[in-house]
Amino acid sequence: MSTILALDIGTEFVKAVLARPAKKGNLEILGVGKARQVEGNMHAGAVADIPAVVSVCEEALIEVEKQAGERANLTVVGIAGELIKGNTTTVNYSRKNPNKPITNAEMEQIIKKVQQKSGEVAKKTVALETGNENVEVRLINSAIVSLTIDGYKISNPIGFKGSDIVIQFYTAFAPLIHVAAIEKVCAELNLDLLTVAVEPFAVCRACLGDDVESSFSGIVMDIGGGTTDIAVVEDGGVEGTKMFGIGGRSFTHQIAESLGVDFETAENYKLDYDTGKLDDRIKSKIETALSRNISVWLTGVEVALEEFENVGSLPRNILLCGGGAGLSLLQETLAISDWYEGLPFARRPLIHLIDVNELPNLIIDDQFALDYSFATALGLLRVGVDTLAGAPSENKLRAKIAKLLQN
Repeated sequence: MSTILALDIGTEFVKAVLARPAKKGNLEILGVGKARQVEGNMHAGAVADIPAVVSVCEEALIEVEKQAGERANLTVVGIAGELIKGNTTTVNYSRKNPNKPITNAEMEQIIKKVQQKSGEVAKKTVALETGNENVEVRLINSAIVSLTIDGYKISNPIGFKGSDIVIQFYTAFAPLIHVAAIEKVCAELNLDLLTVAVEPFAVCRACLGDDVESSFSGIVMDIGGGTTDIAVVEDGGVEGTKMFGIGGRSFTHQIAESLGVDFETAENYKLDYDTGKLDDRIKSKIETALSRNISVWLTGVEVALEEFENVGSLPRNILLCGGGAGLSLLQETLAISDWYEGLPFARRPLIHLIDVNELPNLIIDDQFALDYSFATALGLLRVGVDTLAGAPSENKLRAKIAKLLQN
């Protein structure tokens, strides 16, 4: 069976994970690689210097292929950044022949209409934000959130009769220039690009695993080097994804500015903040700098969550991943401050770091020291399985029309 390579091209690191699909929907991890990016390689989560990024990816690939003992081929690459537009659209569809059973062909027609409508909205939004009316966008991911027929929630519409269909779709679009850069990187590395996936969507897929009928609900926050990516999942359906341009490097720059040190020294201070290696005077200054930046970051979180207008009440569980998520002061601020009070939470949110060893349907040998920062890469593997398999279980809605949702 074909192996799948997940390539998480982040602002701070490139992470590569090679896996082989196994029985019962599992994924067996074969090798792991990681290489540090140079400042300037990425901008706001997107590739800015293709040759430089290719070079860093090569380092990670050499490591992962050495561990696995075989070459990577089929590849899934993550995409992030403020210009990635992921939203849930509600569409009301009136059927001309309500007494006729719904067919796959009819569902395909509905899906195409939703994707076209969402694409037009995404293009207008990106054009407004960039000032470029001729910007081109490409559909990256799409998934069904919920579906009702004549007011009744249906798990599988095929074969049902009825007049009014209300369907919620999650769709994500990215500027073509960003996708083209990823395609170029893969071409230079001689990798067969299977698909590109929006990173917070991928993390959600990691949490859901192989269960297409999962009832998982939560908010996923992927705090990378250059951006923070947020996804809301309700009852197994992705309600939407939002991104803003504050990540771990912003925290480092704040430390550098406050303490009058260079970026590398500031990064080491940030990494040592929770280790007990710093004297109290330096640690106090770092805490002041981080608190100031975390306050700004929290504002970004609030604004992003306010944009989930279709969600009546936000899920209580918040799952953190990405390199920036390990900062204890950030976790504590989320857990004990009142930042959430103006948002539709029924109760104070519960904050968790994602434990990759508890993610479903993964076989991870003890030799691979994988932590929360690898959650995105593991989610990309799951998107790769979805793309290859198409329909893991023919009697489920999401499986039955998965092929219709492929790009």
